[in-house]
Amino acid sequence: MYKDVINTAKDKMEKTKDVLKRELQALRAGRANPQLLDRITVDYYGIQTPLSQMANISAPEPRLLTISLWDTKALPLVEKAILKSDLGLNPTNDGKMIRLAIPELNEERRKELTKVVRKSAEDAKVAVRSIRRDAIEHIKKMKKDSVLTEDEQHKAEEEMQKVTDAAVKDIDQLAEDKEKEILAV
Repeated sequence: MYKDVINTAKDKMEKTKDVLKRELQALRAGRANPQLLDRITVDYYGIQTPLSQMANISAPEPRLLTISLWDTKALPLVEKAILKSDLGLNPTNDGKMIRLAIPELNEERRKELTKVVRKSAEDAKVAVRSIRRDAIEHIKKMKKDSVLTEDEQHKAEEEMQKVTDAAVKDIDQLAEDKEKEILAV
């Protein structure tokens, strides 16, 4: 009976970890990665449009991203969106495509990025703990409604704690791996 509650919570925790993975992939680690631009939206004819839906983004070299727009009239809009973003990149426009040179990260920027990684990881952990809290409240309600015995309630809470601990450990590992990637010179 309580397995459904735990499985639902486990699924939600997996989704939280997936969101964190996507966030961390979008962080710049000194290499050109088209996913860096996933969060950028452009005001295209009055609608906030994701850049990935307006252009082909590729990394022909380790330190270069190219953005080939389907509508070249939008080049200035895309440039403006990139400059407004927190990426700290300067686009160059040759009239047909935009090139983004990815500079080497300096020590100060690396430290800033590790702080961002830690904050994202902490936000993910808070979300996981919130999921655990909701699941345990549900288990307690089941006990109160006499669906579970007291022993089953304790067993369910212990199992929920194990699932939570595993999720937090995974989140810590993701953050640690990203920090190593960022700090590698």
